[in-house]
This record gives sequence, structure tokens and C-alpha cells, in this order.
Amino acid sequence: MMLFGLQWDAAYWLLLLPLALLPWFNHNLDKTVAWVSLVPNDPVSRFISIFLKSMTTLAMASLLLALAAPEVPEKKVERLGEGAEIVLLLDRSRSMDDPFAVKTQAAAVSVGGDNSKRRIAKDYLTEFVRKRPDDRFGFVFFSTKSVNLLPLTYSKDATLATIAANALGKGLSDTNMADALLSSAKMFENQTYRGSRIVLLVSDGGQQLSEQAKTEIAALYQQENLSIYWIYLKSRVEMSLEPKPGESALWSDIPERKLHDFFQSIDVPYRAFEAGSLKSFADALDEIDRQQYQPLLVQETLPHEPKSDVFLWLALFALLILAASHTYSYWGVQKAHE
Repeated sequence: MMLFGLQWDAAYWLLLLPLALLPWFNHNLDKTVAWVSLVPNDPVSRFISIFLKSMTTLAMASLLLALAAPEVPEKKVERLGEGAEIVLLLDRSRSMDDPFAVKTQAAAVSVGGDNSKRRIAKDYLTEFVRKRPDDRFGFVFFSTKSVNLLPLTYSKDATLATIAANALGKGLSDTNMADALLSSAKMFENQTYRGSRIVLLVSDGGQQLSEQAKTEIAALYQQENLSIYWIYLKSRVEMSLEPKPGESALWSDIPERKLHDFFQSIDVPYRAFEAGSLKSFADALDEIDRQQYQPLLVQETLPHEPKSDVFLWLALFALLILAASHTYSYWGVQKAHE
């Protein structure tokens, strides 16, 4: 039950509150005086009597209120912070299990282990999330289908646990980039606009998208005011998203470049980072970190706050005064009899 801005979990104790008025109806100690005019006017005694009755009422009422278990209920508050709302879009395909940034074809076909692109992505994204306190993160991984593992949340623990879980197991054989991009953008649908919105794609490959998929992705990203960052994890150091003179003819029409060209054409903020080494991966995340400290409306959840202690302290205060009063009265009576 809500009363005076507090939630009362055991509100039935409040029904006994009228009992706190009993001291004001107690006349057992009053003496019958034949002629009232003989009684001297003693304002100090009268004040002490009223004060002690007030303390008794305060003690009884405070104990009853404490038993009613008052608390300030959980609530959400908003404050202005700095950061962004970021959906981490991670490639979960089998190629992400390959070694990161190797220089020979033979090394590229070996199993990466601790040096795999997926493990390295997990380590660097963990550090990235830890140093951005106000950001709101979502998480999507994709292979044959995309999976929204974590909706947008301010919980860093949930985000870090999801990143760690994504590094377990082995990747699948295929990718569906169009489904992944649409799923990431749809996380922002029907959400209040709080500040900069980003889809951070971490992938070692691209995909040739259908015209229908291109149209849907472009419309949705423009509608939700999204920016795209792509950290392209190179399988081969010399491969690049931009054509270079003298490069292998096999790279001229690779899906990564098709996807890169599409992102550049859809009229949304876009930047690609080509990570060919651990340093370039770290530099890419540092650059995103520097660019995305913009004003952000942050929503925080304040936990419920029990208030029984306040009433217990009031009751203790009143009881100590009453105990001191009774001790003094007892001492006075003893002295009178001596």
C-alpha cells in the first residue's frame, strides 16, 4: 500500500495507530482534590506531564510504523551523462575461429585458439565496455541467423557476461549479414531518443546483399538515426576494403568490399576501421571511444530503500527519555521515604 510516498509492506499494523493516544486518556494517577483552589499553579509539572505523554505516544506510534515495514519503492531517474547507445554486432561465423591477421595462406587455414579473431574481439570489446560507464549496450551475434542476445541495457555486468559467453564454443558455417543488420537496428525501434546511436559491427567478412535487403536496411538506419562503425578483422594483413594498385585480382570483387560500398552509399554516418594487428584493433576502439562521448540521457534504477530504521531510532529516543523519567521518579520516592 502506498501512503505518504512510502510503500507499506505490512500495512495492517497501521490499524493499531489509535492505540498511541491511550496515554492521553489515562487519569489513574490524578488525585481527587476537595477544593481545586488549594492546588498551587505549577506550569513546569504540567509541561513535564504533557511532554512525557507525548514521548509515550511517539514511542508507541514509531514502533507500530516500524512494524508496518515502510520503504521507498524502487524508482527510475534520469540524468545527463556522456556516451552513446551501442549495439555490438558480432560475427559468429566459423571464419572468426581462424587466426587474426596472419601473413601467409598456410597460417590462415590453421585453428586460431587464443589467437582467433573471436577471442581477440572478446578481449578488446570487454575493455571497451568497461571504460564507458554511461553507455547503454545491446548485443547481437549472427551466423546463419541473427540472435538478439541482450536488449539495450545499462547493466555492464550483463553486457560483459554476454561478450564472454559469445567467445565460447565454435562458429557456424554461414552468415546472414542482412538479417543481422536489420535485427540490430530494430533494437532502437520504439525507444526514446537519448543521444548518439551506433551499430558497431565486428566481422572478418561481408556479404552481397539483395536489392530488397539494401532498401530495408537503408530506410531503417535512416529512420532510427543510426551510425555504423565496422571493425573489419583482416584474415590476411595485405587485404583491404579499398582497392590498391598491384593487389591480387582475387580481391577485386570480394563481399567485404561490396558491403563497404553499400555502407558508404546509404546516407548514414559510417566509418570502417581495418584491423590488421592487435594495435590497429585497439586504435580503432580508442578512436570510437573518443568520438562517442556526446550528451546522453541516462536512466538509472534506484533500489528500494527500507525506512523502518528511522522509526526504530525515534522509538528508542522516546523510550530512553521515559526510562530516565521513571528512574528519576523512583529515586525521588526513595529519597522521600528516607
